[in-house]
Amino acid sequence: MIRVLVVDDEALIRMGFQHILDAADGIEVVGAVSGGRAVQAVRETAPDLVLLDIRMPDVDGLTVLAELRRLTAPPVVAMLTTFDMDEYVETALRSGAAGFLLKDTDPEELPFLVRSLAEGGTVLSSKVTRTVVDGYLNAGAQAPETHLLERLTTRERAVLVLIGEGLSNADIAKRMHLGTGTVKDHVSAILTKLEVGGRVQAALLAQRAGLLGTETP
Repeated sequence: MIRVLVVDDEALIRMGFQHILDAADGIEVVGAVSGGRAVQAVRETAPDLVLLDIRMPDVDGLTVLAELRRLTAPPVVAMLTTFDMDEYVETALRSGAAGFLLKDTDPEELPFLVRSLAEGGTVLSSKVTRTVVDGYLNAGAQAPETHLLERLTTRERAVLVLIGEGLSNADIAKRMHLGTGTVKDHVSAILTKLEVGGRVQAALLAQRAGLLGTETP
């Protein structure tokens, strides 16, 4: 069972997400709270995944993200927004957010995205994927140096390519004929060696380095 916490300043949004996800197989919404209660709710409910509004009047979503990332066992966090493009996206991705979802995501698509996130996948809503990635790559932001890729083993580089393709740990394990635990160990090593805070950052570094579409396991 995937345990999800929904954090949004609008009660209607919280109720909508809770209704959709509770109706899906294998997903349980353990809480739906405003931003000011987010960190305490995570401590109390221990969710696997937090869907976090990036803009809230009572507390900045990026501040909440940073606090969650400092927890001993932080949950996966995906940011929510109503906009096709948000000036905070880059900061959220660099801060370790695992995904970026629009609040008007198709209800039929939402459970699939949640499952992918919970399994370690990188998720950007279909409406914003190309815009977000292109904007990130063309912004000239201070991304980790591509020479850090030299630290990776051949196997780790292959795993990185599949991370860049958005595959979850389970999907990578199937593709490479490895155990899921082994893949998790590889992912952890990759993030450490590349000095990044999350899978999205690692994937974007791989794309900046021209790895995607050029290597296969």
